[in-house]
Amino acid sequence: MGGGTAAEADRLARVVLSVGVEPGDITTSRLVRDLGAQRALAEQLVPKPGSGLAERLAGVDPVRQLEQAGRRGIRFLVPGDREWPPGLDDLDQVDQLDHRCRTSGDSAEGEPVTFGGSPPGIWVRGPMPLTELAGSVAVVGSRDASVYGIETARAISHHVALSGVPVVSGGALGIDFAAHDAALRAGGATVAVLACGVDRVYPEKNRPLLAHLAAEYAVVSEQPPGSGPTQLRFLARNRLIAALTRGTVLVEAALRSGALNTVGWAEQMSRAVMGVPGPVTSYTSAGVHQCLRRGGATLVTHGSEVLEVVGGSGEHLVEVPRGPERPRDRLSAVDRRVLEQVPPASPMAVDAIASQSLLHVRDAMGALSRLEARGFVDRVDGGWRLAGAG
Repeated sequence: MGGGTAAEADRLARVVLSVGVEPGDITTSRLVRDLGAQRALAEQLVPKPGSGLAERLAGVDPVRQLEQAGRRGIRFLVPGDREWPPGLDDLDQVDQLDHRCRTSGDSAEGEPVTFGGSPPGIWVRGPMPLTELAGSVAVVGSRDASVYGIETARAISHHVALSGVPVVSGGALGIDFAAHDAALRAGGATVAVLACGVDRVYPEKNRPLLAHLAAEYAVVSEQPPGSGPTQLRFLARNRLIAALTRGTVLVEAALRSGALNTVGWAEQMSRAVMGVPGPVTSYTSAGVHQCLRRGGATLVTHGSEVLEVVGGSGEHLVEVPRGPERPRDRLSAVDRRVLEQVPPASPMAVDAIASQSLLHVRDAMGALSRLEARGFVDRVDGGWRLAGAG
């Protein structure tokens, strides 16, 4: 497990915290950051009366937890491991205090819930080293996505993955599934970050996808094996998606979408945030439009634009799109000026064209000759007119 007694003891303490404490607990994260996992667990983590935390912590056998996980191909990563994603450490520098949890059957919003800090460790299932997530992109959005949203998420994820950049999402329905599936079809790498244990499947409809990721790539969670998903765990999970990646693409999100929570974490950690615009009448794009309107996101419409945002200086530069070139685009300024004065039907004399073009007759005649050679005008009795008007 560890490289020595101290390292192993730290790992075991982190297993206990991972199993016994709910994810994103800011108090635990701060104690571990300031004192280390062993001291936080042994001296300073004081459970509230009636919380059940003391009993949960006392009931964890960390050695057994690691052995059981190992037999199922699940590894537990902690800071200091070669595979530990350094982006997770950035979570210790920010807090997010504005989440509210709605209680079942209650139409009013509940009390604010505080999340923050890096997890004590993360559980990983799958052969892909998490070191490969450096430079990765998160693609997130609505579970109840529109056809437009699904197609856009697929196109962006396919392009990003085809360029060798891993795609990270939450393994859910809608935009998440489209992002994972498109990355796989492009032959690229993709990782799912779950709100349940990496040995659990949620949603059941995505069982084939999640099984494939666990076998060929990776599924990640701060929840210990066997854990089920809850609303709070989804919110806590979102901070990991933002922290593991260089930037987050918000494809579709309603005004109360959980995907906006991921964007909030990305903004606080100074990660790139990108938004895909939708129809102004679209309910599922209203949250994205709010992000764009307040300047919290860069507008993107294509995978190449995503790569330009997350890439290093000079990488993945996008050529400014232009409309199709027309024959007149290659004319000189003088020739265009003359052409604009040539009538479509009734011929006009060269001196009249010169006068309206504010040119000398000699210059206007030269322009007309060049335009005739290129098929723009015809010389007829009485003067000049646009070609094909006869």
